[in-house]
Amino acid sequence: PSHQKVPDLIGRDFTAPAPNQRYVGDITYLPVGEGRFLYLATVLDLCSRRLAGWSIADHMRAELVSDALRAAAATRGGLHGAIFHADHGAQYTSAEFARVCAELGVRQSMGAVGTSADNAAAEAFNATLKRETLQGAKRWSSAREARLAVFKWITRYNTRRRHSALGYLSPIDYEQQTTDKVLLAA
Repeated sequence: PSHQKVPDLIGRDFTAPAPNQRYVGDITYLPVGEGRFLYLATVLDLCSRRLAGWSIADHMRAELVSDALRAAAATRGGLHGAIFHADHGAQYTSAEFARVCAELGVRQSMGAVGTSADNAAAEAFNATLKRETLQGAKRWSSAREARLAVFKWITRYNTRRRHSALGYLSPIDYEQQTTDKVLLAA
């Protein structure tokens, strides 16, 4: 584990004034049959609700969350100065994850121990993903089927799924509109 104390920089304020400033993340289980699971780590932008980074693996080691944060950095062209908020799971409190955050210039944030409301935006995203991909089923028939369903859903979520909080735009459309407004104001 990392020995650094991580403050709560979000304080249950799941908003951001612009993209690439404040993120939340979590790990969720993806049931694939015969008592097996895949694990999905997510990095969600609080301004646009865009899933900027994610990783799926058959384990929950720290590299799962590190890979998701690196994927977000690749998507965004960097995360320097951004806040990343998570729960106190062993992966997020690990020395490896602290090193990746430092390497990327990300400021870590964590809520109180055992309080899911402190990471409600990430929890809600995971619940929506499972509800809309499993559609009442208990599990996917295989790891391949789960990976394909999640990939298809994430692509649709970022590019076409409309959000009332975003003026009924998709996350990517909202980001484009936000960027256009900033360019016009400059």
